[in-house]
Amino acid sequence: MSQVLWLTGLPGSGKSAIADAFKAHRSDFFILRMDELRKIATPEASYSEQEREILYRALVFTARAISSLNHNTIIDATGNRRRWRGLARELIPHFSEIYITCPLEICMKREKSRLEKFSAPDNIYNKALRGASVPGINTPYEPPLNPELAVDSSTMPIEEIVSLIERLLI
Repeated sequence: MSQVLWLTGLPGSGKSAIADAFKAHRSDFFILRMDELRKIATPEASYSEQEREILYRALVFTARAISSLNHNTIIDATGNRRRWRGLARELIPHFSEIYITCPLEICMKREKSRLEKFSAPDNIYNKALRGASVPGINTPYEPPLNPELAVDSSTMPIEEIVSLIERLLI
């Protein structure tokens, strides 16, 4: 019985770092990253609502397909609209939503010093100040209403977050 965990939160909240730390403990999980999907599906990304709708639906489809093959999956994606995470909950049997909270100021600081190993676009918060669509700045981020787990990555060590996520597993 496979599980799908969606790590959701603002850009720079720590989703990718947490996903990597979790995978270091649980190598049986595949990490499905929106940033990697976007680079292939939309190399000249517009970040429009229509583009996001298509990409997030594709992300949910892919997670469901991987899960149907009995592979555990972590979705590492902002998923700023509840409807996309709700679609995953509706279509994927063993789904958990993990909300990574973090103050916007810390997210912005982290994003400036983000390691190259993450495939996230550079300087997204600076781009938002010039009008680019970024969740939490000029595009809404709809926090989960009833996540299976909510953690504050600005106050909790990653290893503690990983332990809490492991407790969610079937």
